[in-house]
Amino acid sequence: MSTASVIDMGKGGATVTQTLKQFTQLFNNLSSGNVKDIRNVYSDDVKFQDPFSSVNGIEDLTAYFSGAYANVISCHFDFGEPVINGRDVCIPWIMRLRHKRIRSGKQVNVDGISQLAIHNGKVTHHRDYFDVGQLLYENLPVLGKAIRWIRSKAG
Repeated sequence: MSTASVIDMGKGGATVTQTLKQFTQLFNNLSSGNVKDIRNVYSDDVKFQDPFSSVNGIEDLTAYFSGAYANVISCHFDFGEPVINGRDVCIPWIMRLRHKRIRSGKQVNVDGISQLAIHNGKVTHHRDYFDVGQLLYENLPVLGKAIRWIRSKAG
């Protein structure tokens, strides 16, 4: 992502753009061993939600990501062009995940989008949208085969 590729629908300003840059860097460097860096990007009273959980506050968010990354072998995000409207941002991504308990550590690609609210240089609200089936259900030994077959027939 470069500053020139940002789709700006309003007056996001340099602070929003800079925070977004820190956000994308954070997620491409995040691991169970460096969750403390979350404090550089998120506000103390952050609200976070994804298909698995909803947490409030920096302490709970740090604990959530520490647990979520505990069995991660590697995780990289390919971020698309963000849409910025004032302090609100939507940024699409593809997560390239290798996890000890998913597909025997083989890479899984998951499409998603993050909806962010940024205030005073910090993310105050973060909601992730992604297909849980693409991440988990399709990668379970028996159920995964059935779900992949159903998707191939439905498409």
